[in-house]
Amino acid sequence: MNSFYENGLQFGCKRCSGCCGKTPGVVYLSKKDLHALCAFFEMTAPQFIETYCKKETYYEGKTVLALQSRKNNDCILWKDGCIAYEARPIQCSTYPFWEWIVRDKAMWDDCARDCPGMNSGRVWTKQEIESSSKQYAENVPLQLEES
Repeated sequence: MNSFYENGLQFGCKRCSGCCGKTPGVVYLSKKDLHALCAFFEMTAPQFIETYCKKETYYEGKTVLALQSRKNNDCILWKDGCIAYEARPIQCSTYPFWEWIVRDKAMWDDCARDCPGMNSGRVWTKQEIESSSKQYAENVPLQLEES
């Protein structure tokens, strides 16, 4: 199959915070994300969860772990930039190369209307795009026990 990004796509984050806040959104955390963030903040999992997380309803009614948002919809880790950039969740580090965004050019172009970093910046190769897309798809949110 010949993808529209055969020759790559441009992306360079402009730090506009559009994907990190301003509008409602949810950053789901996988077990891998939680471990990376705990190590970064030098916190235990219960400490990190109590300070930065919330329960969120996911597909099929599952309850999963997610980052809190502020009242203005900014991610709790956003303060003029991500305070945990080196350990940011896979959902964040793979944006905008999520499988549904790179499915076709029309979807890419639609999302690019809201993201000034898309179609600007360095060229990401087809291999890099597909690697990011795969990481995003395989990053399953941490399911919580119902209480």
